[in-house]
Amino acid sequence: MLLNLNTITKKYPGVVANDSVSLQLEAGQILALLGENGAGKSTLMKILAGLVQPDDGQIRVQGETVTIRSPSHSRQLGIGMVQQHFALFDGLSAIDNIALGLPQLPRAELRTRATQLAHTYGFKLDLDEAVFALSAGEKQRIEIVRTLLGEPKILILDEPTSVLTPQEADQLFEAIRRMAEKGHGIIFISHKLDEVARLCDSAVILRRGRVVGTCDPRETSNADMAAMMLGSRLPERIDAEPRTLGQTQLSIQNARSVQGDAAISTLSVRAGEILGIAGVAGNGQDAVFALLSGESPASDPESLRWQEAAVGGFDPNRRRTALGWAFVPEERLGHGAVPHLSLTENALLTNLADPTFASQHWIHWGQVTHTAETIAADFDVRHSGLHRQARSLSGGNLQKFVVGRELLKHPNLLVINQPTWGVDMGAARRIRGAIQDLARAGGAAIVISQDLDELFELCDTLCVINQGTLQPPRPIGDWTLVELGLAMGGQLHEGAA
Repeated sequence: MLLNLNTITKKYPGVVANDSVSLQLEAGQILALLGENGAGKSTLMKILAGLVQPDDGQIRVQGETVTIRSPSHSRQLGIGMVQQHFALFDGLSAIDNIALGLPQLPRAELRTRATQLAHTYGFKLDLDEAVFALSAGEKQRIEIVRTLLGEPKILILDEPTSVLTPQEADQLFEAIRRMAEKGHGIIFISHKLDEVARLCDSAVILRRGRVVGTCDPRETSNADMAAMMLGSRLPERIDAEPRTLGQTQLSIQNARSVQGDAAISTLSVRAGEILGIAGVAGNGQDAVFALLSGESPASDPESLRWQEAAVGGFDPNRRRTALGWAFVPEERLGHGAVPHLSLTENALLTNLADPTFASQHWIHWGQVTHTAETIAADFDVRHSGLHRQARSLSGGNLQKFVVGRELLKHPNLLVINQPTWGVDMGAARRIRGAIQDLARAGGAAIVISQDLDELFELCDTLCVINQGTLQPPRPIGDWTLVELGLAMGGQLHEGAA
C-alpha cells in the first residue's frame, strides 16, 4: 500500500474541512477524488503536500506512519503534486523552470533525465523554448516532468485538463496510464465525470468533509456519482419554452484594444443569444474580456456599437450604468472580488453607481445587505457569515457569489469569463441555468470558456480565439468537438471545417 489515510480530521473556525477521512492508494492505481466545492478535497491535498497539519488521524506512506512537516518533507516521502495553476516563469526556458525546482542536480544530468522522462511518457517537449511561447498542454508537461524528476511514488493531479484541448487531454491520459503501469499511484481530482470514467479505476467521494462513498467509475453512472457528491440526484433541466433570438444588440467590426493585445474582426450578438468564445488558456482571453468590458478601450470607439450607438470608448462603469452590461472576470479573487473586504462590501463593488445602493455620498447598507443575502440564498453560497472576508470562501463558493452579484442585475449583456471554473457539478448547473434564464428573458451573453461541453450546452453561436485574435462566429451546429479542439490549437483554419 502506497498511501493510507486513517480518520484524518481538520477543523477551522466554524467548519470541519475534513471529518474522519480515510482512503487508500495502491501502486498502479488511478484514484479519482470527487466532491463539490467545500467538500474538503483541497484541504486533504494540502495535508498530503505538507502545507497544512491535520488535527487528528494517521498518515502512512509506504507502510510507515509519518507526520508531513513541510512541502519539502512531502517530496522526500515520495509525494508529488501538479497544481491546477502553473507555477512557471514565462520568460525562462523549460529547462530553466525545471532547474529552479531541482537546484541540487547538475544541469547536464537534469537535461538528460528530463529528455528521458519526456520520451518515456510520450511527451513532446522542447527544453530550450521559452515558456511564454508554449501551449497550455506543453506547460503542463513541464510541470509533470519537473514533478516526476523528484521520483515520487504518489502523484496528485489537480484538475489537470482544465486548460487542455481534447487532443491534449487524450495525450495526458495516455501518459497517466503509463505512469500507473510503472507503479506510480495517481490521485486524479476532476469535476469532469466523463474523464473520471475514462481514466480512473476507483473513486472516493467527499461531501461536506466526509467520505460518503467509493465506487468503480467505469461501472457507475455519472448520475449516480453526482448523486453521491451532491446528496441527491441532479434534476433534469427542462426549458419551458425555446429561446427566441431578437434584434442585433452588439455589433463589432475590426476592433482592437488600445494596447494592441486583442482583436475582433467581426462579431454580433442578438437579444436572447448566448455566444461562446473557445480557446486554450493564454491565447488572449483576458485581453478580449478587457476589450469587451471597457477595461481596455477600443482604439476606435466606432468599432463597438450597442443598438447602433458607438460605445467603444466607454469605461466599465459607463457600460454598466448607461448600457446595462455586467462583467464576471476569470480571476475571482482580486479582480472579481476584493479579498480583505466582507461579502457584503463585495456585493456593493459593482453597484456603487446605482442610486438604489448609494446616493448623495451615502451608502444604503440595508439594500446592500439584502442583496448579499439574496445572492447567497439564490446561488447556494456556503459561508460562515456575510461579514467574513471574501478570501475566507472556497474558490467555488466565491465564484458563485461573484456570478450571482452580476446576474441579479438582470443585465442587457453579460460578459463572463470561465463561468464555472473550479466549481462542482451542482454549482455549474445552477450558473449555466441562470445564464440561460437571462437569455430567455431577452438578455444577451458572451461566455468565454475552456470547457467545451459547457459551450456546446449553452451557446447558440461559437467562435475561437487564437493568439489574441477572435475569429468570426459560426452557429453551434456547424462545429464538431474535434474541429473545435483543432481550431483552439491553431491547427484548423477558418472555413476548413
